[in-house]
Amino acid sequence: MTTETLILAFALFLIFEGLGPALLPKKWQQMLQQLSVLPFSQLRVFGIVLIVMGWLLFISFKP
Repeated sequence: MTTETLILAFALFLIFEGLGPALLPKKWQQMLQQLSVLPFSQLRVFGIVLIVMGWLLFISFKP
């Protein structure tokens, strides 16, 4: 994996992260408010699930 690949992956991440607030700002804000009241344990599990899903996608990708 080259530095260029990492930069492109990060750029794609930023694009996808920006879609929510750009297209649906009110829904995005409501979602953040709902997330802010969740207990830390649920947030941690949510984060771990996202990491595992991302890792599985990453290792299954064969260019």
